[in-house]
Amino acid sequence: MHSTPGGRMGPGLCPVDRQMLLVYSFILAAALGQMNFTGDQVLRVLAKNEQQLSLLRDLEGLKAQKVDFWRGPAKPSLPVDVRVPFSELKDVKAYLESHGLAYSIMIKDIQVLLDQEREAMARSRRLERSTSSFSYSSYHTLEEIYSWMDNFVTEHSDIVSKIQIGHSFENRSILVLKFSTGGSQRPAIWMDTGIHSREWITHATGIWTAQKIVSEYGEDRILTNILMSMDIFMGIVSNPDGFAFTHIMNRLWRKNKSNRRGIFCIGVDLNRNWRSGFGGNGSNDNPCSETYRGPYPHSEPEVAAIVDFITAHGNIKALISIHSYSQMLMYPYGHLLEPVSNQEELMWPAGSPSTGPTTTASSTPSASSSGTPDAMGSYCQPQRSSPRPRRCGWRFGPS
Repeated sequence: MHSTPGGRMGPGLCPVDRQMLLVYSFILAAALGQMNFTGDQVLRVLAKNEQQLSLLRDLEGLKAQKVDFWRGPAKPSLPVDVRVPFSELKDVKAYLESHGLAYSIMIKDIQVLLDQEREAMARSRRLERSTSSFSYSSYHTLEEIYSWMDNFVTEHSDIVSKIQIGHSFENRSILVLKFSTGGSQRPAIWMDTGIHSREWITHATGIWTAQKIVSEYGEDRILTNILMSMDIFMGIVSNPDGFAFTHIMNRLWRKNKSNRRGIFCIGVDLNRNWRSGFGGNGSNDNPCSETYRGPYPHSEPEVAAIVDFITAHGNIKALISIHSYSQMLMYPYGHLLEPVSNQEELMWPAGSPSTGPTTTASSTPSASSSGTPDAMGSYCQPQRSSPRPRRCGWRFGPS
């Protein structure tokens, strides 16, 4: 459903049908117990200078827990995308207009997209059941992914095995796929997806990548050479509690589901819970914040499980974490502005003769519609003007 430049409804539902759709959405959400985001919009704001960026950061403080920055204020050349609840739209737009901040409506009604997404999943599920197959082009629930992992390991037992590295706060299994051609304690690559539970495209990317590894082994020279000398560990669902919650209650839930006595709000941003740079810029000590870092480093069982596994292994040579939203390829550090000692080496994948060019793709709207990154560099430079703690510093630097 689209609107014309003049604001009138284009081809599709008439106003009466739209009203019925809204009523249906509310009824469906109530029946399923799911949160409804009808009327919520995503605004794209273009800041002209650092002063306007500062105003956007102030907005985040003024509307704490009410606005949700999908792409936060970083530098004037990059757009800022923020989800605004329907109840806050008038105030937020007035704030932007009063300070001369230009904005456009990137998503007019988030619930419309979420309804379409769920309908597509239902169609795919019916097709899978009728054909006894698994769709690599659709989203899946936690149960479906874990069932796929069991079947995947059985079908490719010569190269793939499954490891349980721990349990989540709500006692769900944290599972990892191991790709190996034999040997013990070989050099290895760690890859994880879904540490932020609402980033469903990352789980799908992990599943697709796993299938690509087994299908290309023996065919692709570079991949085959890697697996002849190294293992690959892949955590498909790094935040199982949060991921399950996005399917049954709140599609836009980001954190895990831990709770503590005396604290009303639930969940920790697992990607702010690493020891390196803990509590620095980009994280929050407010338990109600989307970027709440937790009470202390590695406090969350999901993070602790990864830390314990990688530490015990002792020979992990590379860590890759897949996220959405944005199109960026980033390397350490996430909590310091100073470049690392081997920064030039870390830039090689952008066009090294040995690895070839690196490209990325995103399923979400981005400033770039190409298949290449908007930016490549450290977590803080060039795309960020202030540090943001990430786990890469935990293994790259002192632990």
